[in-house]
Amino acid sequence: MWKLKIADGGNNPYIYSTNNFVGRQIWEFDPDYGIPEERAEVKAARENYWKNRFQVRPSSDLLWRMQFLKEKRFKQTIRQVKVENEEEITYETATTAMRRAAHFFSALQASDGHWPAENAGPLFLLPPLVMCLYITGHLETVFPEEYSKEMLRFIYCHQNEDGGWGLHVEAHSNMHCTVLNYICMRILGEGPDGGKDNACSRGRKWILDHGGAVSIPTWGKAWLSILGLFDWTGCKSMPPEFWLLPSFLPLQPAKMWCYFRLVYMPMSYLYGKRFVAPITPLILQLREELHTQPYNEINWKKVRHLCAKEDLYFPHLLIQDLVWDSIYIFTEPFLTRWPFNKLRKKALEITMKHIHYEDENSRYIDIACVEKVLCMLACWVEDPYGDYFKKHLARLPDYIWIGEDGIKMQTFGSQLWDTSLGLEALLACKLTDEIGPTLMKGHDYLNKSQVRDNPPGDFRSMYRHICKGSWTFSDQDQGWQVSDCTAEGLKCCLLLSVMPPEIVGGKIEPERLYDAINVLLSLQSKNGGISAWEPAGTSKWLELLNPSELFEDVFIEQQYVECTASAIDALVLFKKLHPGHRKQEIENFIRKAVQYFEDIQRPDGSWYGNWGICFTYATWFALRGLAAAGKTYHNCLAVRKAANFLLKLQLDDGGWGESYLSCLAKKFTPLEGNRSNLVQTAWTLMGLIHSGLAERDPTPLHRAAKLLINSQKEDGDFPQQEIAGASLRTCMIHYPNYRNIYPLWALAEYRQRVPLP
Repeated sequence: MWKLKIADGGNNPYIYSTNNFVGRQIWEFDPDYGIPEERAEVKAARENYWKNRFQVRPSSDLLWRMQFLKEKRFKQTIRQVKVENEEEITYETATTAMRRAAHFFSALQASDGHWPAENAGPLFLLPPLVMCLYITGHLETVFPEEYSKEMLRFIYCHQNEDGGWGLHVEAHSNMHCTVLNYICMRILGEGPDGGKDNACSRGRKWILDHGGAVSIPTWGKAWLSILGLFDWTGCKSMPPEFWLLPSFLPLQPAKMWCYFRLVYMPMSYLYGKRFVAPITPLILQLREELHTQPYNEINWKKVRHLCAKEDLYFPHLLIQDLVWDSIYIFTEPFLTRWPFNKLRKKALEITMKHIHYEDENSRYIDIACVEKVLCMLACWVEDPYGDYFKKHLARLPDYIWIGEDGIKMQTFGSQLWDTSLGLEALLACKLTDEIGPTLMKGHDYLNKSQVRDNPPGDFRSMYRHICKGSWTFSDQDQGWQVSDCTAEGLKCCLLLSVMPPEIVGGKIEPERLYDAINVLLSLQSKNGGISAWEPAGTSKWLELLNPSELFEDVFIEQQYVECTASAIDALVLFKKLHPGHRKQEIENFIRKAVQYFEDIQRPDGSWYGNWGICFTYATWFALRGLAAAGKTYHNCLAVRKAANFLLKLQLDDGGWGESYLSCLAKKFTPLEGNRSNLVQTAWTLMGLIHSGLAERDPTPLHRAAKLLINSQKEDGDFPQQEIAGASLRTCMIHYPNYRNIYPLWALAEYRQRVPLP
């Protein structure tokens, strides 16, 4: 059986940590672990997922939950409650449901104080990792038979009924993910007609029926070129010489969004090397299986801008294609010949210097999984036997997650994010006497997870921003500051600082709180919004050069409603508890942030969400931030418009439900069949409470709370429903802990702020 291990560094000499691996969560297969009844329970969970996979696409993330609940011998002892038709919710009923949820969620806390969970959903993450290990010859040593079995399970579970795979677990099939997952199955040992329910032949048919692999998007073309299934001349130009450009030029990498920059960085190294993996018999077979014409007859330059319509979310203007073609035509013929090839050699050296800096300062975790695999492959290409590559291998377990639907690759873990939100939900319950040890462990985790130093050396020349005092999305070792994670971590620490230390532990030193404030203040833009990782401000027209067809707004850093709201919430509380520190700057920050909300609010009263689905998510965050800044239904038009927007969307059962398609269409789209989603209902319930609806007309709040209470399961859990997280407009992210955190939080706010009999 599989077992989740916490804060475990193992005995690998190539791994190191800044905080003794606090927050690390890795899976280990132990053939002797578990009694027959436990193994039967895991088997039943897998069979149930397979049976219902087209009804609920995200996994319920059950394997580690089963393990933890058994280890802690958890048994729900608080009676279950239901609210009958025409029955009023009493204070006692709301309290009981909340306590049941709080006790269940507390039982899921790890030994180091964080809450583990899957953070996945996209279906283009795992295949490049398998491809990379196949190329380097480490596939079978890193992923023995049990791993391969679970990877194939995941691929089979998320194949669509038409034979293809989507961008994420709920998406329609597209060329990018269908080609990558088909290759992954073949590398993992399935034959051309193998796989569960003829997975390979069905996948191949989808590919060929939709034009073949030549119509895969830009990033897919790069991976196929690396494997020897495409030709680099058919790829958009990615010259490493960009890393030599002076800072005043628009295409200088410092101006790029950090995620895009750190994908492009190793990709440009591989492009500049024209690296192609050894051509094996399997690769020769795949050349025949993936293309609609003989491989040697394909005109690669003609398919450079070809993209399947199923993948084309961000169509490119003709001028952009001309720009990338011109870069290829006017640079590549020279940079590959003497004496200009000396410039290419220098560019490759500089690019690799940046790769090593990013690797070392993220403890070889890197900013996220796409970048991780590319950087690892670049290190292997530079030196197959070097320590850099070995350090990368040592950190691969950080990205592997196992659910009842198999092995998936994490985006990079949401340990800090989930834990800070979970602690805020538990603190809102005001159950200190019952969950004090949980709060103390969570506080200790936050204390040990704060980033203590900026990156070493001249970090600005390596395109890094300050991070001292921040919190990351995952763990301290990863090292990348994120504004909303910093704000939520800071708020938790502030709330805990006024509680008895014998219950929650000693408070964090003021100087460390000041460092967090410094990070937040540094990320506000001129328009009042706050960015996520680095200061925004690059000219927006550069987004027109975004070479990706799958994603929008990935070329430059943006401002985000959610990050801005989290920052306001934390800064208002900080100003109250530490009124003497940078008071004027904080007040100016809050004033500008409120203006930002008012300026970008949509005519219907909503805000667009970047990190959750979608308008319900962002509108809750905005109302939360506005309420913290003192804005109410009576003194703020934006609050009134937002409340009216949400109220119009309430469904007959009292809930709210929004499809991920809202993110793509940029227009509110209900779930199919007008279903409610409990997580989105919880967001909206809290948003309306922040708008002051309890004083005006609490009926919609009672209806929403009734749905949450009646949906609670016997053990205090809530059912897994549709995916709730979002990224890059088109890419949805699964946060299984949301089904526990947000209904709990909403019930706590409802019990505390809505008058009940």
